[in-house]
Amino acid sequence: MYLYGASGHAKVIIDIVNAMGQSVDGLFDDDEAVSSLSGVAVKHQWSGEGPMIVSIGNNRIRKKVVERLKGVFAKAIHPSAVLSPTVSVADGTVIMPGAVVNADANIGRHCIINTSASVDHDCSIDDYVHISPHATLCGGVKVGEGTWVGAGAVVIPGIHIGKWCTIGAGAVVIRDVPDNMKVVGNPAQEIPFH
Repeated sequence: MYLYGASGHAKVIIDIVNAMGQSVDGLFDDDEAVSSLSGVAVKHQWSGEGPMIVSIGNNRIRKKVVERLKGVFAKAIHPSAVLSPTVSVADGTVIMPGAVVNADANIGRHCIINTSASVDHDCSIDDYVHISPHATLCGGVKVGEGTWVGAGAVVIPGIHIGKWCTIGAGAVVIRDVPDNMKVVGNPAQEIPFH
């Protein structure tokens, strides 16, 4: 397996891949100042090897890189994550240690379900979403493309969150959030993007 992006996020994915009993065969990064990461050499020209995971935490940048590379993508799920057998996880997605994904949840392409995040039954997570550490999505939550749900946020059952939103750390989301919104607090309130 190969990773594109040599950052802290890649370090965690390397650990996950190793825990899965596999190895990272190579890292690629546009920054020529980076020569290795966690003992893996970094190349600066993608040569089409695969399968690959884009190991970039920023949702917008991850999407741009994926669209540019058009490669064969893998997924990585840490062995300590708990997934129902009825969960669907698309290619490019990474599920970190301690995460829980319950019955009939659908996780899109190139998502991050971070450390100890909880995604309950019947949730639908679109592509390029990041569910941060210890965030909780109750049953039937829908999260639109590119949205970032901050650390420790809680989303009550049945809520719909639009595309490219930011849900602040610790926010408690009790009503639907339209596209391109930023919400923070308890209960979560909209604040302007700067």
